[in-house]
Amino acid sequence: MLSSKGKKPYVPDFKKAFEHFCIYAGGRAVIDELKKSLRLTEEHVEASRMALHRFGNTSSSSLWYELSYIEAKGRMKKGDRVWQIGFVSGFKCNSAVWKCNRTIETPVDGPWADCIDKYPVCIPEIVKV
Repeated sequence: MLSSKGKKPYVPDFKKAFEHFCIYAGGRAVIDELKKSLRLTEEHVEASRMALHRFGNTSSSSLWYELSYIEAKGRMKKGDRVWQIGFVSGFKCNSAVWKCNRTIETPVDGPWADCIDKYPVCIPEIVKV
């Protein structure tokens, strides 16, 4: 996308501000586009992809499944910052930033407890015809 002056818009490096990202898992295209636009890595969108894979499109609650995924993987450390990004059709958009007050021990219960060792799973690219 180019600005009216023919230049690409400036996009901050959000990876310097946040260790974790919980992106509304409304579908693969949503995650792919935000990954591209925010210049995130596959690891940054792993929780979103896995929540979509396991639970489907659960609307805004997907953000909490994603946060739980990060905790279940033992990745949430003291001082880590999480950016939750949610939106729906139209112009509705919301985000929250959380800072971890203590390192989170791997939970023994929760939505991922029975299968976290099987994740991440490989989700193949869709072949375009």
